Amino acid sequence: MDRRSALYLNRRDLFKLSGGVLLSSAAALRLSGTGVEAQAPLAGGCGVNGEPFPTSPLILNPFTDPLPVPVPLTPTPLSEVRTWASPPSRNNQDSDGASHQIWPSDLGLPDPEIYNIKLQVRDHAFTTSSVQPIDVNGLPVVPPDGVAGPRKLPNSTIYAFNGTFPGPMIYARYGQPSLIRFENHLDENPFNLDRVDFGDPGWAFLTHLHNGHTAPESDGNPHYRPSAYRPGQWVDNLYLNYPAGGNEGEKQSFFWFHDHRMDHTGANVYKGMVGLYPIYDPKLDPGNEAITTGLRLPGVPNASTGRIDYDIPLAFYDCALDDGVTPHSDFHNGCGETHPEWWGKTFFRHYPNHGFVGDVFTVNGTAYPVLEVKRRKYRFRCLDASIARIYELMIMSSTCGPVAAPGKQGQYQLPDGQQSMQFTQIATDGGLMPFPIVRNSFELWPAKRREVVVDFTKYMDGSPTKKGDVVYLVNVKQMLNGRKPTESTVVSDATNTIVTEPGFDPNYCVPLMKIVIGDTVADNSVVPQALRPLIPLDPLVVASAPTRTFELQRSGQFGGEIEWLINGFPFDPTVPLAFPQRGVPEVWTVRNGGGGWVHPLHLHMEEHRVISRNGVPTPFNRAHPDDESREDVVALAPGESVDLFRNFRTFLGPYVTHCHNLAHEDHAMMFGWEIVP
Repeated sequence: MDRRSALYLNRRDLFKLSGGVLLSSAAALRLSGTGVEAQAPLAGGCGVNGEPFPTSPLILNPFTDPLPVPVPLTPTPLSEVRTWASPPSRNNQDSDGASHQIWPSDLGLPDPEIYNIKLQVRDHAFTTSSVQPIDVNGLPVVPPDGVAGPRKLPNSTIYAFNGTFPGPMIYARYGQPSLIRFENHLDENPFNLDRVDFGDPGWAFLTHLHNGHTAPESDGNPHYRPSAYRPGQWVDNLYLNYPAGGNEGEKQSFFWFHDHRMDHTGANVYKGMVGLYPIYDPKLDPGNEAITTGLRLPGVPNASTGRIDYDIPLAFYDCALDDGVTPHSDFHNGCGETHPEWWGKTFFRHYPNHGFVGDVFTVNGTAYPVLEVKRRKYRFRCLDASIARIYELMIMSSTCGPVAAPGKQGQYQLPDGQQSMQFTQIATDGGLMPFPIVRNSFELWPAKRREVVVDFTKYMDGSPTKKGDVVYLVNVKQMLNGRKPTESTVVSDATNTIVTEPGFDPNYCVPLMKIVIGDTVADNSVVPQALRPLIPLDPLVVASAPTRTFELQRSGQFGGEIEWLINGFPFDPTVPLAFPQRGVPEVWTVRNGGGGWVHPLHLHMEEHRVISRNGVPTPFNRAHPDDESREDVVALAPGESVDLFRNFRTFLGPYVTHCHNLAHEDHAMMFGWEIVP
């Protein structure tokens, strides 16, 4: 078949080429050409602009692998814990002999449930589908390893909690502390896997429960000692599951834990160090819709699996797969150096110039999965576990279904997608909101969580769903690099002037997950009009609070890898920038210094409340409805300034604040602060 005749392929031929997913005419033309050429190495690889992304092979059969739904980890039996050479105790916090600042009994809490998690070297499959090697234009190529045509994707090497990506899920409960012993086994490689060239070269880790109200020795931050745990070492992170100040209004609902190794957080997180930690409130949000004293949000305990059915975490993560010709070194660490032997495995670089985004999208570690849902309401706990990517999520229906877009970010598009369902948002990264918000779409920034309820019994126009119906969870936020979303902006309503950025695609719509409607089942859940009341801020307390200002900036003045600054300085773990007093609230102003970057700024230890954004008091900001709740990550668009109210309760000691675009954090956009008596 020649290239011209490919334009006249019938629908059946198009489906054959793509394994059942419809190809556009252009995509069919690209993939059906004869005379496939060997892929040539990319030129360059040096200089500020020499930071190219690879072109991942095209996944030919998306939306066939089932969505992995994690099974909760069970506590380690005490009989087994007693056999450990060094069992947990108040005065035995890590392999260096540290102590816990506060033990549960100090707060009238029971002894902790104990979990054992090992950091392990394993491999991971993002898809079971065959893939087609392609070049940057989406044309089929013979990659440098000489293997042409469709083939299976090799597994990628991961460093992971208990060897899985995502790692374990722990169901936590307020009033019941958890203690997790993290053990470093990253020096062990029992399957002789190729470690490739990213991840902490010293095989160290440092685990942060984002954003637990946690003592500094269990917080996993590099402003505390030790700054990392090396092979053979262990640490007992004690998560008290205790709200700040013991206040019911400070309870949260969804944490995650991830690596926080200084200078290598992005590489270690991208390599697999991600775990999930939903936390339930036995009084208000027990995870059982049948308990009428609670809110009755979707959730039914399943005794056989240990899961809470209809309450599903969704961790979003984009990756790039090596094409064998993209340089692994640039002006930061030498030039050139390609690795044909790593074709199809995860590719990662600390790109400080434009951040890191991938062209393959995954949910719970699987690329383009499918989820069968019952005809009832579901609770989805959404987490952005990506290095830099911001998502805007919608639910759409489609007549034609996904269309392959090889060589483009996301690999597939939904060109005829139409919104068909709405979300009811019930929680932010700071826990349950004071009231639910019905939304057509919502953004998800790195490290942020948003929880939504979706009713799969009906469409947004009121018509009922039926078994076999298909909808798609889609991303409509385009990011060509890690700087910020690519946009088309109205700069003048009077003249209808629109400024469109280079590469902007007004029809960008990537299906992330296929959702198939199944049988009708019982549904005792509700979405109440009120959730968790928000504690009013005392205007006198706010007005009299100490104030501090922190500006996020870009500068090359320090040379080398120091690219990102806060208040003019790179992160120095020995020099705190603030010394707040325990129990004394403060107002922090955080500013994005501009330069065309967005910054998801994360503040450890307690949630903040937004007082104003760009001088406009809350409520209500249409672009940031979460500002009315509590958060641990503040979304800063270019040039934005946000005033935050926050407190410093329960603990003493050092913590950090940093950008959660992990390319920024790893290039020094972080500062330490220390709570004093």
